[in-house]
Amino acid sequence: MVLLTVLLGGLYPLAVWAFSRIDSSMAEGSRVSAQGCVIGSSLLGIDPQVKAGEPDPYLHARVAGSGDTPMAPGDPSASGASNLGPANPDLAATITARRKAIATREGVAESAVPADAVTGSASGLDPAISPAYAALQVPRIARVTGRTQDQVRSIIAAHTDSRQWGFLGQPRVNVLEVNKALGAGCNRAP
Repeated sequence: MVLLTVLLGGLYPLAVWAFSRIDSSMAEGSRVSAQGCVIGSSLLGIDPQVKAGEPDPYLHARVAGSGDTPMAPGDPSASGASNLGPANPDLAATITARRKAIATREGVAESAVPADAVTGSASGLDPAISPAYAALQVPRIARVTGRTQDQVRSIIAAHTDSRQWGFLGQPRVNVLEVNKALGAGCNRAP
C-alpha cells in the first residue's frame, strides 16, 4: 500500500505535471496576447465584453451560460450544458431571453438571430461561430469601429475556416482571430 501510494499519489502526478511542461502554452490554457495583455485563448471561446455603457466593437462568441445568467458574459467558468431537453420550458425561456438580448444588441428582429447565437455548444466553450452569426454582427462592428461593412466582412472572411476535409462539419468563424484583427486589446471588461 505504501508503494502504491508513493507511485500513484506522488510519482504519477509528478510525471503528468512534468509532461505538461513540455509545451506549457497548452497547459496554461493556450493564452493569446495582444497589446501586452492576455485577450483570450486559442482553444476556448471566451465572449469578449465591454464595460456598461461603452460601444461594443467585438465579434461575439456563442453563449457560454446555463442557469441564472442567460448570456454568461465572457466567463469560461460558466461552461457546461444545462442538460435540459428540447421541450423543457426553462430552456425555452433561456433561449427566448438570449434571442431578445442579441436582437436588441444587433438592432435586428428576433427572427433574424441564428440558432448558434442562442444555443451553447456541448462544452459551452466553442471558439467559433457560424458565418450567419458573424454576418449579423457586421453592421454594429462597422459602426463602432469606424470601418466600412465591407472591411469588416473581409476581416471575417480571412478568419473563416471551411468544412474539415471539404465535407465534415460546417464553415466556422474564429472569433478570437477576428477580434485580434479588429484591434482587440486590454480595454475590455474583465
